[in-house]
Amino acid sequence: MYDYHSHSDFSDDCTTPLRDMVRTAVTAGIRELAVTDHYDPDYPDRNFPFELDFSAYHRGLEEVEREFSDRIRIVKGIEIGIQHGDTNQKCRETAAAYPYDFIIGSFHCTGGQDLYTEYFKTRSDEAGVAEFYEYVYKGIRDFQNFDVLGHINVIDRYVKQIPDYKPYMETIEAILKELISLGKGIEINTSSFRYGMNGRTTPSSDILTLYKDLGGEIITYGSDAHRESHLGYMYKEAMEILQHHGFRYLATFRERKCTPILIR
Repeated sequence: MYDYHSHSDFSDDCTTPLRDMVRTAVTAGIRELAVTDHYDPDYPDRNFPFELDFSAYHRGLEEVEREFSDRIRIVKGIEIGIQHGDTNQKCRETAAAYPYDFIIGSFHCTGGQDLYTEYFKTRSDEAGVAEFYEYVYKGIRDFQNFDVLGHINVIDRYVKQIPDYKPYMETIEAILKELISLGKGIEINTSSFRYGMNGRTTPSSDILTLYKDLGGEIITYGSDAHRESHLGYMYKEAMEILQHHGFRYLATFRERKCTPILIR
């Protein structure tokens, strides 16, 4: 197993110590674990600022890398929360300040509002989804120092009811084309199975199909684990989904360079 999205207590929304996450990953048979704790500058909920103590975080990554080097490969990563404007300058500085192996670029906010608590208070599902994908497209044209776009349809977690996606597919196609042209990928994120999304996957089947049809090949698996029991969650099922959509390889990273691994 190659789990390329996990968190530890360096993230504001996780309480599990980094070493405990790594020990569990070893026990679970995970060969490579990307630790991708949250850095979400200017996150609007000040109860969850999603800042990082970078010195402690980097030291922690290097310590577990050394300590567990004979049992698992630690992929030194980070999940950066992309927004617009001045926030992305902070993102650029952070991405360049340490030799990460892997960077996830994610959208947890749109228009200065966090998707989880505020965003849909003033929008219909349809308007909110449309605005989200337009925001993502503009965001990745401004900030590009990442390797894969995290949970591309994360917005589906927060709607009351998932709307008809036909009106949004043109924008999603533009997003995917931009990623492919930049040599970047997407992830299959199995947290969708924990969020009670009635079987809708992240990415959804139609997005996966479109990505493959456009020539997209770079795709990572991520459990998006925030506790030990989530590591490697539904890995086998995720591989079956990828194979069903025609993907033969899973992407792994070292020093920001992608290496494909045959899906078995």
